This record gives sequence, C-alpha cells and structure tokens, in this order.
Amino acid sequence: MTLLRLAAGTALVSAATILGSLAPAHAVESNYRFEVVEAHQAGKNLSDVTVRLMHIPDGKAVTGAIIFQTRVDMGPEGMGEMTGKVSPQAAGSAGLYQFRTETGMAGKWALTLTAKVSGEAATIRGTVIYDAK
Repeated sequence: MTLLRLAAGTALVSAATILGSLAPAHAVESNYRFEVVEAHQAGKNLSDVTVRLMHIPDGKAVTGAIIFQTRVDMGPEGMGEMTGKVSPQAAGSAGLYQFRTETGMAGKWALTLTAKVSGEAATIRGTVIYDAK
C-alpha cells in the first residue's frame, strides 16, 4: 500500500512538473504583441508594412528581435488560402521591423510573424491586419 502511494505521488509530481513547464511559455508569449505602425502602397500589388513588437508589461518596443518566419494571407477577407510573398526590408528605427508584401489584390491581409526575443525561451507569434491597396 505504501509503495502504491509513493508511485501515485511520484506520478502527480511528474505531471505537475510537466504542466508547470508548459505554462510559462504561454505566459511569456502573451506578454508581447505585434502592432502595425504603417502600411502603404509601394507599387502595383506591393505594400510596405512596418510593425513594432511591444513588450506589454512595460509598454516598450522590443529591439533586436529575430523574426524568422513570415506569412501573408487574405484570411481577414475569408480567403485564407490566398497567400502572398513577404520580403524583410532593411532595419529602420530601433524596435521597428519592415516588410514588403506582394499580394494579388487589394483588401485586408494578415501578416503573421514568428520571432525570438533575447532572454526569452518561448517563441513569440503574432498576426497584424493591414489594408493592401
């Protein structure tokens, strides 16, 4: 009986450890938000989109984030299967990240970004909506 209690207690501690290690990643990710600073037409079916990554608890822009995955699609218009091309642009002001998107048509587009922030183990993901002209 004592051995059974010990095994059950060990299983509970293991489960709590696993669940506890998952929670901080979500909590860290919710401390960040991507925001559109500016989106303007750069040519036929081209938009230049500037975004800022904000650290919500202190209200400061994050500098030096490494954005390693991007995607643009027309999900906000109900056409998520319609995708475009995203090209990172030269760094602008500190805390601003610039992209050129090539879309097939005007309308609302979703730019999804995945980033790593120095000092954070979790990957930061976010989506911003902008109007392509």
